Parts: sequence; structure tokens; C-alpha cells
Amino acid sequence: MTDPIADMLTRVRNALGAKHQKVDVPASNLKVEVARILKDEGFISNYKVIGEGAGRAIRVYLKYGPDDEKIINRIERVSKPGCRVYVGRDEIPNVLAGLGINILSTSRGVMTGRDARRLGIGGEILCRVH
Repeated sequence: MTDPIADMLTRVRNALGAKHQKVDVPASNLKVEVARILKDEGFISNYKVIGEGAGRAIRVYLKYGPDDEKIINRIERVSKPGCRVYVGRDEIPNVLAGLGINILSTSRGVMTGRDARRLGIGGEILCRVH
């Protein structure tokens, strides 16, 4: 697999389209951090790392609104293996005027674009969620 983050986002997107309550994704430290941010920002209800060693997986519990509408309307990969997208601290874009988030990989770890802007650091934009 050449792009594990895109695989994770696609699994979540497909599970949302099929109205599943949860989806399992092969685990890595970066994917766990992306899941943590999605939970902290209220886009998923929870996540849990299951298994040990090479067979680890992340179980992502999806979140829906009161009328069974999706909370995540769009989740897309920005920086790809063939075309990395880096931004400086002053170039971090807003997503839907603050209604969505960017997830960045920075020198201080994985964080939202809002947190990176507050700390005054830039990085690689992994994905955009709204």
C-alpha cells in the first residue's frame, strides 16, 4: 500500500456512505493521531486500538446526527505521496470559514490547522475534514 492515510480516509468515507456504526482500519501511530483529532473535534464518537503487534487495528466508531445524517460531509486527502503539500505558519488555509478542520503533521506532532496557527508553526497538510 503506497498511501495508508488515504486508505484510512477511504474506509471511513465508505463506512459513512453505507451507514455503518464502526469501521476497522490497520493501525499505525500516525493513524491513531488522526483518529484522536477526529474524536477531539467531534467528527467521530470514539476510537479504540485493538490487537497487538503487526495485527493491530483501529476501530473507529462513526457519529451520526439526530436524523441519521452524516457528521462528516467530506473527508479528503490533501498531501499525497506523489505531491506533498507543505504550508508555512501564515499559509494554513481555513476550511469552510472555520466549520471544518485541516489535519497537519508538524515538527511538534499531528494537530489541527487551528492549533498549528496558534503555535506559529507550519507543516504538511494531511487531510481536510468538514
